[in-house]
Amino acid sequence: MTGCAFCAMGLGWGNAFAREGVDVERGNTSQFAKFVDAGDLEKTAGQQYQQLLQNAAKQNALGPDTHPQVRRLRGIGGDLIPHTQEWNTRARDWRWEINLIGSKQINAFCMPGGKIAFFYGILKELKLDDHEVAMVMGHEMAHALKEHARERMGKTAATDGLARLGGALVSGIFGIDPNITGFLARQGANLLTLKFSREDETEADLVGMELAARAGYNPRAGVSLWQKMSAANKEAPPQWLSTHPSGTSRIEEIERNLNKVLPLYERNRKS
Repeated sequence: MTGCAFCAMGLGWGNAFAREGVDVERGNTSQFAKFVDAGDLEKTAGQQYQQLLQNAAKQNALGPDTHPQVRRLRGIGGDLIPHTQEWNTRARDWRWEINLIGSKQINAFCMPGGKIAFFYGILKELKLDDHEVAMVMGHEMAHALKEHARERMGKTAATDGLARLGGALVSGIFGIDPNITGFLARQGANLLTLKFSREDETEADLVGMELAARAGYNPRAGVSLWQKMSAANKEAPPQWLSTHPSGTSRIEEIERNLNKVLPLYERNRKS
């Protein structure tokens, strides 16, 4: 349904004092992302999200507000959301939504603007505990906070603009093809199927792990989560044939960064 792996670095030190957390750049937008208006993209995402919910409701597949798993997801989301603004200042104005879709898919996603959906299959088939759910949700939030969809669409827009300009320079300062806006409108239909790069997935793993730790969820759950994911995807292609890192490499990256976020978890852990 979505391009995330569940379907599927410079740090500003400031006065030479290391900030706690993973070594992922905070608050900056890539040059490619600047080709795409964030507000327009978030609006398009919101429209597509509402269409998804409407379609699910017609099929009696939209979890009601009173469903225990909906309440659970929204409770965990409520713990993570206060920690999102440091990664993207726009997040303070997002109207976050979290919903559950009655589907067997092992999947979850967060669209630009904070529109989150979990598919029942990921909860049931993987038997996720709250810490593992927080890792999934943090990962999905990270894709939106780091504006991975906006960046990838910007790269496509820039490439298309260059081709139509016969190789003329396209930059954030001058030379932008005015037809890029129309191009992006056409590409908006791809938001629900957009695939992210290996680098995007690794970055989302690390940012999501920190978000979960700051919210009081055990970041070690990232290891058990990916062990479950690997077991559920035994027929998945090896890493070099996929845009996504393998489960083994993701676990290794999480383990390499655990010591950076465990203190955050210990201070905020839930009783």
